[in-house]
Amino acid sequence: MKIEEQITVAALAAVKELYGTEVPEKMIQLQKTRSDFEGNLTLVTFPLLKTSHKKPEDTAQDLGEYLKKNCKAVADFNVVKGFLNLVIAQAAWTGLLNDINADEKFGEKRVTDESPLVMIEYSSPNTNKPLHLGHVRNNLLGWSLAQIMEANGNKVVKTNIVNDRGIHICKSMLAWQKWGNGITPEQAGKKGDHLVGDFYVLFDKHLKEECKQLQEQYEKEGLTAEEAKDKAEHEAPLMKETRDMLVKWEANDPEVRGLWEMMNNWVYAGFDETYKALGVGFDKIYYESSTYLAGKKKVEEGLEKGLFIRKEDNSVWADLTNEGLDQKLLLRKDGTSVYMTQDIGTAEMRFNDYPIDKMIYVVGNEQNYHFQVLSILLDRLGFKWGKDLVHFSYGMVELPNGKMKSREGTVVDADDLVASMIENAKSLSEDKVNKLEGITEEEKNEIARIVGMGALKYFILKVDARKNMLFNPEESIDFNGNTGPFIQYTYARIRSILRKAEAQNITLPASLNDDAPLNDKEIALIQKLNDFGATVAQAGIDYSPSGIANYCYELTKEFNQFYHDYSILNADTEAEKITRLMIAKNVAKVIKNGMALLGIEVPERMKSPTPTLPEGGGRQIG
Repeated sequence: MKIEEQITVAALAAVKELYGTEVPEKMIQLQKTRSDFEGNLTLVTFPLLKTSHKKPEDTAQDLGEYLKKNCKAVADFNVVKGFLNLVIAQAAWTGLLNDINADEKFGEKRVTDESPLVMIEYSSPNTNKPLHLGHVRNNLLGWSLAQIMEANGNKVVKTNIVNDRGIHICKSMLAWQKWGNGITPEQAGKKGDHLVGDFYVLFDKHLKEECKQLQEQYEKEGLTAEEAKDKAEHEAPLMKETRDMLVKWEANDPEVRGLWEMMNNWVYAGFDETYKALGVGFDKIYYESSTYLAGKKKVEEGLEKGLFIRKEDNSVWADLTNEGLDQKLLLRKDGTSVYMTQDIGTAEMRFNDYPIDKMIYVVGNEQNYHFQVLSILLDRLGFKWGKDLVHFSYGMVELPNGKMKSREGTVVDADDLVASMIENAKSLSEDKVNKLEGITEEEKNEIARIVGMGALKYFILKVDARKNMLFNPEESIDFNGNTGPFIQYTYARIRSILRKAEAQNITLPASLNDDAPLNDKEIALIQKLNDFGATVAQAGIDYSPSGIANYCYELTKEFNQFYHDYSILNADTEAEKITRLMIAKNVAKVIKNGMALLGIEVPERMKSPTPTLPEGGGRQIG
């Protein structure tokens, strides 16, 4: 039983015995003791005053005396007003460390057959362009959230909905048709998603030229600048051709469908490479080219039931005025679908495929209103999780020079970003990596990949997802401060210490004796390790990868401070050495497991390119 659980059980018994009343467990409130007071855990007595009918100080004194006498985990106590500061017995800390050591997945809950099923949608790319920095944040958040939900005992299904149809897809198709001269990714020597993205940018360039000419013409005809601009955008020949192509696509025109299939397959192959590089994947991929039909059918069913309305121009709408919102378009007058229709269809298909208990959509905050509406519509259509769907809304990634724009080709490409991060990691640490004994070129490249991707992922995930963030790749690759490489290096450092111990024929026991020596900093480390479970649980409640990231950083900082102050392999006694090795081993384990929840790997071997805290007597452990 955990220390907190032991104290809670004993405190409940104390209240019953001392005051003759049973109270609910939530009234026993434990928190970490402030650093300026003696003790490890503090029991807050204020919720119990109505039961004790005593002053806060007297209530705390009563409970302290009872716990010291009847709870083995409590060695001593002191009272500060209504706060009961408890000094935890050394044997309790040793027992806790043994419990942590015995569980390879300490702090995580097991998934069972009875576990609820959580479906998480993320990525949601368009097949008219390659993945960019915004997609990187989305994918990393989605993957991490999936790991966190699973660590909280949920079955998890990771899904991707690919936006492979619509007016924007037709723009790339039409541009390739007009100016592509039959070029393929192989002929161009580039990934298919990049090639198709080039044509999307080219379409926008030509469209702007058309609109500029038309706007000038309409202004000469007497329209205002704004009126002329709107009319030009609607009447531009390229836009008319694009709309015609979309209608042909929905009518299954064989030529249009053939072009669409060819170009989409180019893009899918490109996406797969990017996903692999990012270390993310999916259990099920849905395509809007399929889901929109299911959505249209569901909307028509709702129309028959009187849930929706058809207007005079044949368009179909949902009236949400009773919910304090406006009317929402579901089918255009020409019968073509909108995003909302597709999302309804996707929900229908997913519900048929899986017994979903909770649905989480990882989509940027510019879609907040969309998901507010979707929740109402899905609930109206009878989906049990519709009303309680979760829109994991995250902020945009901005650059030092402002926002990204796909049509103008000013995005940070995901593939270029990954390659540059790995190259930067390689060049930054090359001289140090070369000093690792017996390292091969392949191993050097693998370390660079792990460090570069770790830097990228950590930099993005440590920020509260709800906030916009400014991406600065130079800041991310640093072996000091709140960065991925700093945490990775600490893990590698511990692994080096453990290998040296093994080389010295030091074998760690399965558990420590109750009288194993522990100083205050070692106890603080054990307490910090114990916090991992609560951190994982809270991250699951808050949908917060940043909570895991910050914990990993705090644990790493605390270990490095301990490492600076105390020698491990040169400890004064054999018992101290064994205790410290046991603590170090479990710090490494929790770092590895915590970083895994972020989708970040940790290297077994690594050299820091910057001055680091030395081991005991000034030796560098690599």
